[in-house]
Amino acid sequence: MTRIAFIGAGSVVFTQGLLADLFGFDDLGELHIALHDIDPERLRTAASAAAVIASDRGARPTISAHLDRRAALEGSDFVVNIIQVGMNDATRIDFELPARYGVRQTIGDTLGVGGVFRALRTFPVLRGLAADIAEVCPDAWLLNYTNPMAMNVWYLSALGVRNVVGLCHSVHWTMYDLSELVGVPFEEVRYLAGGVNHQSWVLRFEHRGESLYPALDEVIRRDPEMLRRVRVDMYRRLGYYPTETSEHSSEYVPWYLPHDSEIERLRLPVGEYLRIVEENVASYERTRDAVKTGDPVPVEATMEYAPQIVHSIVTGVPRTVYGNVVNDGLISNLPSGSVVEVPCLVDALGVQPTALGALPAACAAVNASYVNVNALVVRAALDQDPRAIRQALMADPATAATLTVEQIWALCNDLVVAHSNLLDPELRAVL
Repeated sequence: MTRIAFIGAGSVVFTQGLLADLFGFDDLGELHIALHDIDPERLRTAASAAAVIASDRGARPTISAHLDRRAALEGSDFVVNIIQVGMNDATRIDFELPARYGVRQTIGDTLGVGGVFRALRTFPVLRGLAADIAEVCPDAWLLNYTNPMAMNVWYLSALGVRNVVGLCHSVHWTMYDLSELVGVPFEEVRYLAGGVNHQSWVLRFEHRGESLYPALDEVIRRDPEMLRRVRVDMYRRLGYYPTETSEHSSEYVPWYLPHDSEIERLRLPVGEYLRIVEENVASYERTRDAVKTGDPVPVEATMEYAPQIVHSIVTGVPRTVYGNVVNDGLISNLPSGSVVEVPCLVDALGVQPTALGALPAACAAVNASYVNVNALVVRAALDQDPRAIRQALMADPATAATLTVEQIWALCNDLVVAHSNLLDPELRAVL
Protein backbone atom coordinates (compact mmCIF):
# COMPACT_ATOMS: atom_id res chain seq x y z
CA MET A 1 0.00 0.00 0.00
CA THR A 2 1.25 3.50 -0.89
CA ARG A 3 0.65 6.01 1.90
CA ILE A 4 0.36 9.71 1.05
CA ALA A 5 0.09 12.26 3.85
CA PHE A 6 -1.51 15.65 3.13
CA ILE A 7 -0.24 18.25 5.59
CA GLY A 8 -2.62 21.22 5.61
CA ALA A 9 -5.42 19.17 4.10
CA GLY A 10 -7.86 21.83 5.26
CA SER A 11 -6.83 23.72 2.11
CA VAL A 12 -9.79 21.79 0.86
CA VAL A 13 -10.07 23.02 -2.72
CA PHE A 14 -6.43 22.27 -3.48
CA THR A 15 -6.60 18.92 -1.69
CA GLN A 16 -9.64 18.00 -3.76
CA GLY A 17 -7.87 18.70 -7.05
CA LEU A 18 -4.82 16.65 -6.11
CA LEU A 19 -6.97 13.74 -4.97
CA ALA A 20 -9.01 13.85 -8.18
CA ASP A 21 -5.77 13.49 -10.13
CA LEU A 22 -4.52 10.65 -7.92
CA PHE A 23 -7.79 8.74 -8.10
CA GLY A 24 -7.72 9.11 -11.88
CA PHE A 25 -4.83 6.62 -12.08
CA ASP A 26 -5.96 2.99 -12.17
CA ASP A 27 -2.53 1.36 -11.70
CA LEU A 28 -1.33 2.75 -8.36
CA GLY A 29 -2.52 -0.22 -6.35
CA GLU A 30 -3.78 0.29 -2.83
CA LEU A 31 -3.66 3.86 -1.53
CA HIS A 32 -3.85 5.22 1.99
CA ILE A 33 -4.64 8.93 2.06
CA ALA A 34 -3.74 10.36 5.49
CA LEU A 35 -5.15 13.85 5.96
CA HIS A 36 -3.83 16.25 8.60
CA ASP A 37 -4.96 19.71 9.64
CA ILE A 38 -5.05 21.67 12.90
CA ASP A 39 -8.60 22.93 12.20
CA PRO A 40 -11.11 20.17 13.11
CA GLU A 41 -13.91 21.47 10.88
CA ARG A 42 -11.68 21.86 7.84
CA LEU A 43 -10.23 18.40 8.47
CA ARG A 44 -13.70 16.83 8.63
CA THR A 45 -14.65 18.64 5.43
CA ALA A 46 -11.49 17.44 3.66
CA ALA A 47 -12.09 13.83 4.73
CA SER A 48 -15.74 13.90 3.63
CA ALA A 49 -14.83 15.49 0.29
CA ALA A 50 -12.07 12.92 -0.26
CA ALA A 51 -14.55 10.09 0.23
CA VAL A 52 -16.99 11.64 -2.25
CA ILE A 53 -14.27 12.21 -4.87
CA ALA A 54 -13.03 8.62 -4.48
CA SER A 55 -16.55 7.24 -4.87
CA ASP A 56 -17.25 9.38 -7.93
CA ARG A 57 -14.09 8.06 -9.62
CA GLY A 58 -14.56 4.44 -8.65
CA ALA A 59 -11.52 4.47 -6.36
CA ARG A 60 -11.38 2.64 -3.04
CA PRO A 61 -8.55 4.18 -1.01
CA THR A 62 -8.18 4.03 2.73
CA ILE A 63 -8.82 7.57 4.03
CA SER A 64 -7.84 8.64 7.53
CA ALA A 65 -8.02 12.04 9.21
CA HIS A 66 -5.56 13.18 11.89
CA LEU A 67 -5.29 16.25 14.09
CA ASP A 68 -1.92 14.79 15.17
CA ARG A 69 0.65 15.44 12.42
CA ARG A 70 2.96 12.58 13.40
CA ALA A 71 0.09 10.11 13.19
CA ALA A 72 -0.60 11.22 9.62
CA LEU A 73 3.08 10.99 8.68
CA GLU A 74 3.75 7.59 10.23
CA GLY A 75 4.99 5.24 7.51
CA SER A 76 4.21 7.63 4.65
CA ASP A 77 5.87 7.23 1.28
CA PHE A 78 4.92 10.75 0.16
CA VAL A 79 4.17 13.93 2.10
CA VAL A 80 2.29 16.73 0.32
CA ASN A 81 2.77 20.04 2.12
CA ILE A 82 0.02 22.61 1.49
CA ILE A 83 -0.04 24.56 4.77
CA GLN A 84 -0.77 28.27 5.08
CA VAL A 85 0.41 29.49 8.47
CA GLY A 86 -1.71 32.31 9.85
CA MET A 87 -4.31 31.86 7.13
CA ASN A 88 -6.25 34.86 5.89
CA ASP A 89 -5.75 37.14 8.89
CA ALA A 90 -1.96 37.00 8.50
CA THR A 91 -2.24 37.59 4.76
CA ARG A 92 -4.30 40.73 5.31
CA ILE A 93 -1.65 42.05 7.70
CA ASP A 94 1.00 41.39 5.03
CA PHE A 95 -0.91 43.66 2.65
CA GLU A 96 -2.45 46.29 4.88
CA LEU A 97 0.58 47.26 6.99
CA PRO A 98 2.98 47.70 4.03
CA ALA A 99 0.28 49.65 2.17
CA ARG A 100 0.37 52.29 4.92
CA TYR A 101 4.02 52.83 4.04
CA GLY A 102 3.25 53.04 0.32
CA VAL A 103 4.37 49.51 -0.58
CA ARG A 104 2.25 47.99 -3.32
CA GLN A 105 1.85 44.25 -3.71
CA THR A 106 -0.27 42.11 -5.99
CA ILE A 107 0.12 38.53 -4.71
CA GLY A 108 2.65 38.88 -1.89
CA ASP A 109 3.55 35.22 -1.42
CA THR A 110 6.99 34.81 -3.02
CA LEU A 111 9.26 37.82 -2.60
CA GLY A 112 8.87 41.31 -1.16
CA VAL A 113 7.36 42.10 2.22
CA GLY A 114 4.60 39.53 1.90
CA GLY A 115 6.91 36.75 0.79
CA VAL A 116 9.49 37.44 3.50
CA PHE A 117 7.01 37.43 6.37
CA ARG A 118 5.07 34.48 4.98
CA ALA A 119 8.36 32.56 5.05
CA LEU A 120 9.24 33.64 8.58
CA ARG A 121 5.92 32.48 10.00
CA THR A 122 6.04 29.22 7.99
CA PHE A 123 9.58 28.21 8.95
CA PRO A 124 8.78 27.21 12.57
CA VAL A 125 6.11 24.80 11.32
CA LEU A 126 8.45 23.45 8.64
CA ARG A 127 11.08 22.83 11.29
CA GLY A 128 8.63 20.67 13.23
CA LEU A 129 7.56 18.91 10.05
CA ALA A 130 11.18 18.17 9.13
CA ALA A 131 11.84 16.71 12.58
CA ASP A 132 8.76 14.49 12.38
CA ILE A 133 9.67 13.24 8.91
CA ALA A 134 13.19 12.38 10.09
CA GLU A 135 11.73 10.24 12.86
CA VAL A 136 8.69 8.53 11.34
CA CYS A 137 9.16 8.51 7.52
CA PRO A 138 12.76 9.49 6.68
CA ASP A 139 12.65 8.05 3.15
CA ALA A 140 9.43 9.82 2.14
CA TRP A 141 9.36 12.31 -0.70
CA LEU A 142 8.29 15.73 0.58
CA LEU A 143 6.33 17.45 -2.19
CA ASN A 144 6.02 21.09 -1.21
CA TYR A 145 3.36 23.43 -2.60
CA THR A 146 3.53 26.03 0.17
CA ASN A 147 4.82 29.47 -0.78
CA PRO A 148 7.27 31.14 -0.73
CA MET A 149 8.42 28.08 -2.66
CA ALA A 150 12.13 28.74 -3.05
CA MET A 151 12.65 29.94 0.53
CA ASN A 152 10.74 27.01 1.98
CA VAL A 153 12.60 24.38 -0.04
CA TRP A 154 15.94 26.06 0.78
CA TYR A 155 15.11 26.04 4.49
CA LEU A 156 13.90 22.42 4.48
CA SER A 157 17.05 21.34 2.67
CA ALA A 158 19.19 23.22 5.19
CA LEU A 159 17.40 21.28 7.94
CA GLY A 160 18.50 18.01 6.33
CA VAL A 161 15.31 16.85 4.59
CA ARG A 162 16.73 14.49 1.96
CA ASN A 163 13.96 14.04 -0.56
CA VAL A 164 12.32 17.43 -1.00
CA VAL A 165 11.10 19.07 -4.19
CA GLY A 166 8.98 22.20 -4.61
CA LEU A 167 6.14 22.01 -7.11
CA CYS A 168 4.48 24.83 -9.00
CA HIS A 169 2.29 24.81 -12.11
CA SER A 170 3.55 28.12 -13.53
CA VAL A 171 5.87 26.65 -16.19
CA HIS A 172 3.22 24.22 -17.43
CA TRP A 173 0.44 26.79 -17.69
CA THR A 174 2.72 29.45 -19.17
CA MET A 175 3.61 27.07 -21.98
CA TYR A 176 0.02 25.96 -22.40
CA ASP A 177 -1.11 29.58 -22.79
CA LEU A 178 1.77 30.49 -25.13
CA SER A 179 0.94 27.50 -27.32
CA GLU A 180 -2.65 28.68 -27.53
CA LEU A 181 -1.51 32.21 -28.40
CA VAL A 182 0.58 31.05 -31.37
CA GLY A 183 -2.03 28.52 -32.51
CA VAL A 184 -0.01 25.32 -32.04
CA PRO A 185 -1.39 22.33 -30.11
CA PHE A 186 0.30 22.15 -26.73
CA GLU A 187 1.02 18.44 -27.21
CA GLU A 188 3.19 19.28 -30.24
CA VAL A 189 5.24 22.00 -28.53
CA ARG A 190 8.72 21.32 -27.18
CA TYR A 191 10.05 23.68 -24.55
CA LEU A 192 12.81 24.21 -22.01
CA ALA A 193 12.66 26.61 -19.08
CA GLY A 194 14.84 27.38 -16.10
CA GLY A 195 15.47 29.98 -13.41
CA VAL A 196 13.77 30.42 -10.05
CA ASN A 197 10.19 29.79 -8.98
CA HIS A 198 7.70 32.24 -10.54
CA GLN A 199 10.63 33.71 -12.46
CA SER A 200 11.88 31.00 -14.78
CA TRP A 201 12.68 31.80 -18.39
CA VAL A 202 11.46 30.09 -21.54
CA LEU A 203 14.81 29.20 -23.07
CA ARG A 204 13.40 27.15 -25.94
CA PHE A 205 9.91 27.24 -27.46
CA GLU A 206 9.69 25.07 -30.56
CA HIS A 207 7.44 23.21 -32.94
CA ARG A 208 8.89 20.58 -35.26
CA GLY A 209 12.39 21.88 -34.69
CA GLU A 210 11.55 25.54 -35.41
CA SER A 211 11.46 28.31 -32.81
CA LEU A 212 8.01 29.65 -32.01
CA TYR A 213 9.36 32.93 -30.68
CA PRO A 214 8.93 34.63 -34.10
CA ALA A 215 5.27 33.56 -34.10
CA LEU A 216 4.87 35.03 -30.60
CA ASP A 217 6.49 38.26 -31.79
CA GLU A 218 3.94 38.45 -34.58
CA VAL A 219 1.03 37.94 -32.15
CA ILE A 220 2.38 40.78 -30.02
CA ARG A 221 2.84 43.02 -33.08
CA ARG A 222 -0.76 42.47 -34.19
CA ASP A 223 -2.35 43.07 -30.79
CA PRO A 224 -1.26 46.30 -29.00
CA GLU A 225 -3.09 45.15 -25.86
CA MET A 226 -0.42 42.47 -25.47
CA LEU A 227 2.02 45.28 -24.71
CA ARG A 228 0.02 46.01 -21.56
CA ARG A 229 1.23 42.81 -19.89
CA VAL A 230 4.22 42.83 -17.57
CA ARG A 231 5.50 39.54 -18.90
CA VAL A 232 5.40 40.77 -22.47
CA ASP A 233 7.20 43.93 -21.42
CA MET A 234 9.91 41.88 -19.70
CA TYR A 235 10.20 39.56 -22.70
CA ARG A 236 10.69 42.50 -25.08
CA ARG A 237 13.49 43.90 -22.92
CA LEU A 238 15.22 40.72 -21.72
CA GLY A 239 14.74 38.49 -24.75
CA TYR A 240 13.19 35.51 -22.94
CA TYR A 241 9.60 35.07 -21.77
CA PRO A 242 9.18 34.76 -17.98
CA THR A 243 6.90 32.21 -16.38
CA GLU A 244 4.10 33.08 -13.96
CA THR A 245 1.45 35.75 -14.35
CA SER A 246 2.07 39.43 -14.89
CA GLU A 247 0.85 40.39 -11.42
CA HIS A 248 3.36 37.95 -9.88
CA SER A 249 6.17 39.04 -12.20
CA SER A 250 5.72 42.71 -11.34
CA GLU A 251 6.63 42.07 -7.69
CA TYR A 252 10.12 40.68 -8.21
CA VAL A 253 11.70 43.64 -10.02
CA PRO A 254 11.96 47.38 -9.23
CA TRP A 255 10.55 48.62 -12.52
CA TYR A 256 6.76 48.54 -12.17
CA LEU A 257 4.90 48.68 -8.86
CA PRO A 258 6.63 51.79 -7.43
CA HIS A 259 5.40 53.85 -10.40
CA ASP A 260 1.82 55.08 -10.89
CA SER A 261 2.32 55.33 -14.63
CA GLU A 262 3.42 51.69 -14.90
CA ILE A 263 0.51 50.46 -12.82
CA GLU A 264 -1.79 52.25 -15.26
CA ARG A 265 0.07 51.18 -18.40
CA LEU A 266 0.27 47.52 -17.38
CA ARG A 267 -3.09 47.29 -15.59
CA LEU A 268 -1.54 45.95 -12.40
CA PRO A 269 -4.14 44.75 -9.84
CA VAL A 270 -2.69 45.98 -6.55
CA GLY A 271 -3.96 43.84 -3.68
CA GLU A 272 -5.13 41.09 -6.03
CA TYR A 273 -4.42 38.30 -3.55
CA LEU A 274 -6.94 39.69 -1.06
CA ARG A 275 -9.64 39.06 -3.66
CA ILE A 276 -8.29 35.53 -4.20
CA VAL A 277 -8.44 34.95 -0.43
CA GLU A 278 -12.14 35.78 -0.41
CA GLU A 279 -12.74 33.47 -3.37
CA ASN A 280 -10.91 30.64 -1.56
CA VAL A 281 -13.05 31.12 1.53
CA ALA A 282 -16.21 30.99 -0.57
CA SER A 283 -15.00 27.83 -2.35
CA TYR A 284 -14.28 26.15 0.96
CA GLU A 285 -17.70 27.07 2.30
CA ARG A 286 -19.40 25.65 -0.80
CA THR A 287 -17.56 22.36 -0.36
CA ARG A 288 -18.29 22.25 3.39
CA ASP A 289 -21.99 22.81 2.79
CA ALA A 290 -22.14 20.31 -0.07
CA VAL A 291 -20.67 17.43 1.94
CA LYS A 292 -23.02 18.23 4.84
CA THR A 293 -26.09 18.04 2.63
CA GLY A 294 -24.90 15.21 0.40
CA ASP A 295 -24.84 17.38 -2.70
CA PRO A 296 -22.30 16.70 -5.49
CA VAL A 297 -18.74 17.95 -5.02
CA PRO A 298 -17.68 18.86 -8.57
CA VAL A 299 -13.91 18.63 -9.00
CA GLU A 300 -11.86 18.84 -12.17
CA ALA A 301 -8.44 17.33 -12.84
CA THR A 302 -5.65 19.82 -12.16
CA MET A 303 -2.61 18.52 -14.08
CA GLU A 304 -0.57 19.21 -10.95
CA TYR A 305 2.84 17.60 -10.60
CA ALA A 306 2.47 15.83 -7.22
CA PRO A 307 0.10 13.09 -8.47
CA GLN A 308 2.32 12.62 -11.52
CA ILE A 309 5.40 12.21 -9.31
CA VAL A 310 3.62 9.69 -7.11
CA HIS A 311 2.56 7.74 -10.19
CA SER A 312 6.03 7.72 -11.77
CA ILE A 313 7.84 6.67 -8.59
CA VAL A 314 5.30 3.95 -7.76
CA THR A 315 4.90 2.53 -11.29
CA GLY A 316 8.24 3.44 -12.88
CA VAL A 317 6.54 5.26 -15.77
CA PRO A 318 9.00 8.06 -16.68
CA ARG A 319 7.91 11.65 -17.16
CA THR A 320 9.36 15.14 -16.93
CA VAL A 321 8.11 17.73 -14.46
CA TYR A 322 9.46 21.12 -13.36
CA GLY A 323 10.76 21.08 -9.82
CA ASN A 324 12.31 23.50 -7.35
CA VAL A 325 15.47 21.88 -6.04
CA VAL A 326 18.83 22.78 -4.54
CA ASN A 327 21.23 24.20 -7.11
CA ASP A 328 23.95 21.60 -7.05
CA GLY A 329 25.58 22.62 -10.33
CA LEU A 330 22.23 22.80 -12.15
CA ILE A 331 22.44 26.49 -13.16
CA SER A 332 26.06 27.53 -13.23
CA ASN A 333 25.58 31.30 -12.99
CA LEU A 334 23.28 31.24 -9.96
CA PRO A 335 24.67 30.61 -6.44
CA SER A 336 25.39 27.05 -5.41
CA GLY A 337 23.01 25.93 -2.67
CA SER A 338 20.21 28.27 -3.72
CA VAL A 339 16.92 26.80 -4.95
CA VAL A 340 16.30 26.83 -8.68
CA GLU A 341 13.52 25.62 -10.97
CA VAL A 342 14.58 23.12 -13.62
CA PRO A 343 13.14 20.17 -15.54
CA CYS A 344 13.36 16.90 -13.61
CA LEU A 345 13.09 13.31 -14.80
CA VAL A 346 10.85 11.26 -12.51
CA ASP A 347 10.80 7.47 -12.49
CA ALA A 348 11.16 4.61 -10.01
CA LEU A 349 14.48 6.09 -8.86
CA GLY A 350 12.85 9.34 -7.76
CA VAL A 351 13.16 12.97 -8.89
CA GLN A 352 16.34 13.62 -10.87
CA PRO A 353 17.03 17.28 -11.80
CA THR A 354 18.51 18.31 -15.15
CA ALA A 355 21.63 20.49 -15.31
CA LEU A 356 21.00 23.45 -17.62
CA GLY A 357 24.38 25.19 -17.54
CA ALA A 358 24.39 28.99 -17.65
CA LEU A 359 21.29 31.13 -18.10
CA PRO A 360 21.40 34.13 -20.44
CA ALA A 361 23.31 36.84 -18.58
CA ALA A 362 20.42 39.30 -18.19
CA CYS A 363 18.08 36.56 -16.95
CA ALA A 364 20.62 35.37 -14.41
CA ALA A 365 21.13 38.95 -13.21
CA VAL A 366 17.40 39.37 -12.54
CA ASN A 367 17.24 35.96 -10.83
CA ALA A 368 20.25 36.86 -8.68
CA SER A 369 18.34 39.71 -7.01
CA TYR A 370 15.58 37.24 -6.15
CA VAL A 371 18.08 34.68 -4.82
CA ASN A 372 19.81 37.29 -2.65
CA VAL A 373 16.55 37.96 -0.79
CA ASN A 374 15.97 34.21 -0.34
CA ALA A 375 19.47 33.75 1.07
CA LEU A 376 19.06 36.48 3.68
CA VAL A 377 15.64 35.26 4.84
CA VAL A 378 16.87 31.67 5.24
CA ARG A 379 19.96 32.97 7.03
CA ALA A 380 17.78 35.02 9.38
CA ALA A 381 15.94 31.84 10.39
CA LEU A 382 18.98 29.58 10.67
CA ASP A 383 21.00 32.12 12.67
CA GLN A 384 17.97 33.57 14.48
CA ASP A 385 19.19 36.99 13.35
CA PRO A 386 16.49 39.71 13.26
CA ARG A 387 18.84 42.12 11.48
CA ALA A 388 18.94 39.80 8.46
CA ILE A 389 15.17 40.27 8.01
CA ARG A 390 15.72 43.98 7.47
CA GLN A 391 18.68 43.31 5.21
CA ALA A 392 16.54 40.97 3.09
CA LEU A 393 14.03 43.76 2.44
CA MET A 394 16.83 46.25 1.82
CA ALA A 395 17.95 43.86 -0.93
CA ASP A 396 14.43 43.24 -2.23
CA PRO A 397 14.06 45.02 -5.59
CA ALA A 398 10.50 46.36 -5.33
CA THR A 399 10.70 47.25 -1.63
CA ALA A 400 14.01 49.07 -1.98
CA ALA A 401 12.64 51.02 -4.94
CA THR A 402 9.76 52.25 -2.78
CA LEU A 403 11.08 52.87 0.75
CA THR A 404 14.07 54.42 2.45
CA VAL A 405 16.13 52.19 4.71
CA GLU A 406 14.61 53.86 7.79
CA GLN A 407 11.13 53.11 6.47
CA ILE A 408 12.10 49.50 5.78
CA TRP A 409 13.25 49.05 9.35
CA ALA A 410 10.14 50.72 10.75
CA LEU A 411 7.89 48.53 8.60
CA CYS A 412 9.74 45.39 9.75
CA ASN A 413 9.25 46.48 13.35
CA ASP A 414 5.52 46.85 12.78
CA LEU A 415 5.29 43.45 11.08
CA VAL A 416 7.25 41.50 13.69
CA VAL A 417 4.93 42.93 16.33
CA ALA A 418 1.83 42.11 14.28
CA HIS A 419 3.00 38.54 13.57
CA SER A 420 4.76 37.96 16.89
CA ASN A 421 2.64 34.94 17.87
CA LEU A 422 3.76 33.11 14.70
CA LEU A 423 7.47 34.00 14.63
CA ASP A 424 10.42 32.43 16.40
CA PRO A 425 10.99 34.34 19.68
CA GLU A 426 14.47 35.48 18.67
CA LEU A 427 13.09 37.12 15.51
CA ARG A 428 10.49 39.25 17.32
CA ALA A 429 13.01 41.93 18.26
CA VAL A 430 12.19 45.54 17.43
CA LEU A 431 15.39 47.15 16.18
